[in-house]
Amino acid sequence: MGIIRDHPELVLFLCLALGYLVGKLRVGPITLGGICGTLIVSLLLGAWSGVEIDADVKTVFFALFIFSLGYMAGPQFFAHLNRRSLRFFALCAIELVCVLAIAIGLARAFDLDVGTAAGILAGAATESAVVGTATEAIGKLPGLTADQIADYQGHVATAYTVCYLFGLITVVLYTSQIMPMLLRIDLRDASRALWERMRGADGGGLGEDEREALPGLVGRTYLVTTADGRTIGELEASFDERITVEAVRRGSRDVHPAPDLELLLSDLVLVVGRRQNMIGAGRVIGPETAGIPGVDTPLASAEIAVTRSDVVGRSIGDVQGAQPMFMDNGVYVTEVVRGDLHLPATSDTVLARGDVLTLVGARSGLAKVVARIGTVAKNDATDFVYLGIGIALGSLIGQLSVRIGGAPLSLGTGGGCLVSGLLFGWFRSRSQTFGAFPPQAATTIKDMGLAVFIACTGLVSGPQAWPLLKQYGALLPLAGIAMVLVPATLSLIVGHKLLRIEKPLLLGAIAGQQCSTPAITAITQSAQSSVPMLGYTITYALSNFLLPLTGPILVGILGA
Repeated sequence: MGIIRDHPELVLFLCLALGYLVGKLRVGPITLGGICGTLIVSLLLGAWSGVEIDADVKTVFFALFIFSLGYMAGPQFFAHLNRRSLRFFALCAIELVCVLAIAIGLARAFDLDVGTAAGILAGAATESAVVGTATEAIGKLPGLTADQIADYQGHVATAYTVCYLFGLITVVLYTSQIMPMLLRIDLRDASRALWERMRGADGGGLGEDEREALPGLVGRTYLVTTADGRTIGELEASFDERITVEAVRRGSRDVHPAPDLELLLSDLVLVVGRRQNMIGAGRVIGPETAGIPGVDTPLASAEIAVTRSDVVGRSIGDVQGAQPMFMDNGVYVTEVVRGDLHLPATSDTVLARGDVLTLVGARSGLAKVVARIGTVAKNDATDFVYLGIGIALGSLIGQLSVRIGGAPLSLGTGGGCLVSGLLFGWFRSRSQTFGAFPPQAATTIKDMGLAVFIACTGLVSGPQAWPLLKQYGALLPLAGIAMVLVPATLSLIVGHKLLRIEKPLLLGAIAGQQCSTPAITAITQSAQSSVPMLGYTITYALSNFLLPLTGPILVGILGA
């Protein structure tokens, strides 16, 4: 016991290890997840050990978590600020109004303290970030003693744990099992039908873990027979310059493939181009060969961020038509990535600012094309200058305070870093040339920051957990269930009857407004399709920004 109290870092990381182990336990479609598991373990260890963690540790790790969350969601959040997404805004608005109204109503009806009410809101909404924003806001309430602040902050963690457990089970079962029955659909069939319609409309896109089975850009070798006497320039022009001759082997020597080079009978040529343009190349050039020993011109690739205004808003085909050097230098667009979405690299794909194109071609030609598109994207190492400035600015934003109806309201460090992260992530996405924060690094810092914050909160709150549970009994589980069912049911009715959202997308959107990853996982498993994810990403990005702000709002209203 003594070594634990003298070295709290031991119990802190023990909470993380045991918590994520508990979070992996599965009962049917339900898993608690690492965060809830960490909170349960830390509450138990905190009640047993009485270890104390410096409050600044929580603040630092929560700032890292919330900034990373905003940074990752920023491009999607601002991309969805358009007319097409207004109907999904309505679902998020229903969620916000309902959880705030229910939490305030419960606090008034049962005389709940501000910490318990905030914990109910955070847990039932299954939004861990609210724990941080509400806890921080409680620490700034005027007129409270240090003991009262500690008690109320402990109540946040305890109420969150109980309500999260029941809220999680409710949202998973309700969205994946009960809602499809209420909508009278077979989720699997409905998702497949919607996907087919969407593919017919825009060609669809590839998921993050998907690649084309038949790559668009291919290289093939031919023995010249039919093309005897034609120049390379004439041959490429006959295909509307959609193929390029990269190498020529004449006898035992290699010949530079200049446009005016005349091909001779039995020359071996290496041709690169789009698959659909290569299919008929054999009829024009000669029989295809298995390969040319010693002739394999390496192709370089580069990831280019679209930044030039004369490229944004135009299709790939238009850009290539306006820039003859694409075909003159044998450079091809093989992939288009927008945020975390892989789009088909067809001539009809319209480019947006910040899109990252993968260009493939000869190294010399590649360098000439890059400047006509944008700049080389940099995302190989974290830009700690950008990261540090963003978190510092977020902390400053969080210190700003306004009074509404006599209640002091401020975003706090958490809310400020969330706003800063959204802005910095969006600004980075517009050029991709500075402020790099690789997705793997951002995800690791986000998860680590939240896990450490939750562990610190649970360790400090452990001694207050049991008395609170004895005091309120069944109120906490029932509140957790009610705060899921009410907004989810209203969103189902409004989304289906009024907004006419496609049913698979609506289920995903309701899981997203609740910021519930386990729910969307269960939905996609039931659908055997990723189609519901298309609705989930919009409301998830919005709710990830808006729900954490409900913590300070609730504390400000009740604290007044």
